[in-house]
Amino acid sequence: MEQIQKLAHCVEFGKVNRASPYPPDMKDQDGADEISRQLLEDGIPAERVLQEGLIVGMERVGVKFRENKIFVPQVLMSAKAMSSAMAHLRPYFISGAVKSKGKFIIGTVEGDLHDIGKNLVSMMLEGNGFKVIDLGTNVKTERFLQAIDENPGSFLGLSALLTTTMVNMEKIVRVVKESYPELKVLIGGAPVNDDFRKRINADFYAPDPQGAVEYLKKIIA
Repeated sequence: MEQIQKLAHCVEFGKVNRASPYPPDMKDQDGADEISRQLLEDGIPAERVLQEGLIVGMERVGVKFRENKIFVPQVLMSAKAMSSAMAHLRPYFISGAVKSKGKFIIGTVEGDLHDIGKNLVSMMLEGNGFKVIDLGTNVKTERFLQAIDENPGSFLGLSALLTTTMVNMEKIVRVVKESYPELKVLIGGAPVNDDFRKRINADFYAPDPQGAVEYLKKIIA
């Protein structure tokens, strides 16, 4: 369907709404906001709008970002476009008309205030049909445990950008695994690598947001 393809295009290129000047070649055209609302008003199932529109657009963004074909500013524009569409879809998630793929708890570990990487992962996962519980930055171990307790069967993502806070990531993983040994823990951030993941007993190291999406999709397949 042409309009769903157009929605995917809006997400891919960051066209938020008609008023948005970005990208220039789509000036004065409807954006993700108007198109998603119109699709739902026309009776297109929310699940289809998500699967064929938002997820397709976000997957393209994830692959381009991984291949360094686009950079953080463009990804953030795509995030804005996706969020404007999700605002119309959210009621269908809440009502159960759209089945969530799972819950993903994420936070930047204690001592670290960086959030761009965390926000990119959150946005990619939400665009792929996951319910994201974002705990923010500088998150203590107790807060992660509380969120896991409140959201049984969820996945956990930990982010760090400073080498000095990697020790806190290690501590959080240890404490979480003691209480919830089956819980899948994903880690990411500039100083983190797969050797570090193995050392601290986390389940997956995501070098980029798309990696996290692909790993989780494999698990729930």
